[in-house]
Amino acid sequence: MRVVTLPAPDDLDAWREAARGLIADDVPPDRIVWQVGATATDLFATDGSQPAPRHDRGAGAFRVPRAFLTLAGDVALHRDAERFALLYTLLWRLREAPKLLEDHADPLVRRLEGLAKSVRRDIHKMRAFLRFRSVADEGGERYVAWFEPEHHIVRANAAFFVNRFASMRWSILTPDTSIHWDGAMLSEGPPALRGDAPDGDPIGEVWKTYYASIFNPARVKVKAMLKEMPRKYWKNMPESALVPQLLAGAQARESGMIAQARDEARGEVGGNRQAAWEALREEAMTCTRCHLHRHATQTVFGEGPVDAAMMFVGEQPGDQEDLAGHPFVGPAGQMFDRALADAGVPRAATYVTNAVKHFKFEPRGRRRIHAKPDAGEIEACRWWIEQEQMLLRPKVTVALGATAARSLFGKVMTIGRERGRALRLPDGGEAWITVHPSYLLRLPDEAARQSEYARFVDDLKLAYAAVGG
Repeated sequence: MRVVTLPAPDDLDAWREAARGLIADDVPPDRIVWQVGATATDLFATDGSQPAPRHDRGAGAFRVPRAFLTLAGDVALHRDAERFALLYTLLWRLREAPKLLEDHADPLVRRLEGLAKSVRRDIHKMRAFLRFRSVADEGGERYVAWFEPEHHIVRANAAFFVNRFASMRWSILTPDTSIHWDGAMLSEGPPALRGDAPDGDPIGEVWKTYYASIFNPARVKVKAMLKEMPRKYWKNMPESALVPQLLAGAQARESGMIAQARDEARGEVGGNRQAAWEALREEAMTCTRCHLHRHATQTVFGEGPVDAAMMFVGEQPGDQEDLAGHPFVGPAGQMFDRALADAGVPRAATYVTNAVKHFKFEPRGRRRIHAKPDAGEIEACRWWIEQEQMLLRPKVTVALGATAARSLFGKVMTIGRERGRALRLPDGGEAWITVHPSYLLRLPDEAARQSEYARFVDDLKLAYAAVGG
């Protein structure tokens, strides 16, 4: 029996080095015990523990699919004590069945994919629900956050926070470890206790004000909210204190908006479509189809009734949407809401989404400046738009801007040439193209802004008339 000890619970490199040697020596999975430190995964191992073996890389080498390396990178972060043994078993089987990963019904593949999905979701939770508090130390102002991860994700997630908050001095404390950024170098420290992190500060009040300002009763689904934002994270999020009072006053407003939406929607839709949409959104939360997920806070998926007759597609979430997790809640969203109201289009009866689901930006000091998605990023995200289109089957889809038009039509579309007339989508649906509301915000001349705003409202009226509104 081989007993292999890895130095850290998330040390994929050490596991890979050991696995190469074991494969080269033709050691089957049932003859290996994997452990981290002194914590063995097999209580009946009899041989003495040994460090991960080193080996000649040429001996017994074989190529593994890139998908295996991606899967292993996620699974290695899980807390399942059998994760390294399971990965080695899969590696062993890949020698004889190189396409095994394509068999999603295989019990081992299915189990490992489940572990990987759980890890990706935990990474998303850390990015979305971690909140910094300001404290003073000998170096000046430092921002400190407390988080309780379900898996060994802290070190793997560190680069995200370095890129996101490069100009700040910060510390993230967890029961497993602590990481610290001084503006130039990242360091690691010992595990921490909840009491080591500060409680509320003025930044918390800013979060409360912001959260209250974007709260929309039409979007509130308590069960879905608790599933996406479990109560375990609430104690670290200052805005969560507002949830009970906001919900308490929302019922009457929500009922009125739902009634209006029902009057203007096309008809009854069974629960199957809603369930399918919820499953699609859940899957999108861990999307890694392009690199944008690495630095964005979270996936910002579409919102609205699944029987909406009218779908709006924007470019991508902005800074505020990335933080809030909802589309069109920032300045462009406020402009959009105003234009919808002036056009007589009830937003509560429409479905609003984006061509690209993650925020692309360039950091400039403490600010994140919008960066236009490129063709590859648009194409990578087209799958989500296509799924939303197939599920909702809207009567009319409106592309807000060139990026949205390219996503919907699969090619470059000229707004000036196509604007103001009905077009046919590749799937046969009707589409209209107009400008993105952020375009109106960028116009420097007030007269031009008013003129273009009126034209934008006219575009919305035309599209809504095609719905029958």
